Amino acid sequence: MSMSSLVRNRDGAVLVEVTVMLAIMLVLVLGSIDFLFAFYQWNAAAKAVAVGARIAAVSDPVASGLRNLSMAVVGPDRQPGAPMPVFTVVCDGAQATCTCTSGACPGVGAYDPAAMSTIVYGRGSSSCDDAQSFYYAGMCDVFSRITPANVVITYSQTGLGFAGRPGGPVPTITVSLQNLPFRFFFLGGLSRFGNIPIPPLTTSITAEDLSSRAPDF
Repeated sequence: MSMSSLVRNRDGAVLVEVTVMLAIMLVLVLGSIDFLFAFYQWNAAAKAVAVGARIAAVSDPVASGLRNLSMAVVGPDRQPGAPMPVFTVVCDGAQATCTCTSGACPGVGAYDPAAMSTIVYGRGSSSCDDAQSFYYAGMCDVFSRITPANVVITYSQTGLGFAGRPGGPVPTITVSLQNLPFRFFFLGGLSRFGNIPIPPLTTSITAEDLSSRAPDF
């Protein structure tokens, strides 16, 4: 067969076209499935953060000294009943630390792993998927990939509570996620898809009763 005949030959063209189109269609279909699963992960993570904030509002603070803060600031310059000073305490589960990032918050820096465990795993639990009811559910019962290392909790004074209050301050509690990537089954091997982080999905709520157990409903 001459070179000119080989160039004009169309045998197998359909097979080549089908192969190319099939590869494109597979990427589109499997990619769509992955993106739908990513939306599911987003939604589950957002719900888990909301659950974590709700638990944190009625449980022991992860910053173990926070409950004593309203007494710790009472002194010559601040009498019982005076407004609480502004403060911000950030508890990072990955570092297992609580840091006073601004304001007056003496003695609240100790990190309480049991309190973080309650928020992540639920009341009276140290694992996921064992909650007998919504009351006992933690963040990982909603989204099983969440661990204490993925959680950041911020306690900040926003004008509620008063110095000397027996129950401690009434901060705004903010729960957010960190270092938690999306999981892609089909696109995970492609460049950059394996390292797309889930957003922090921050949820804030006012502390109601910083105690070891929420009231019964």
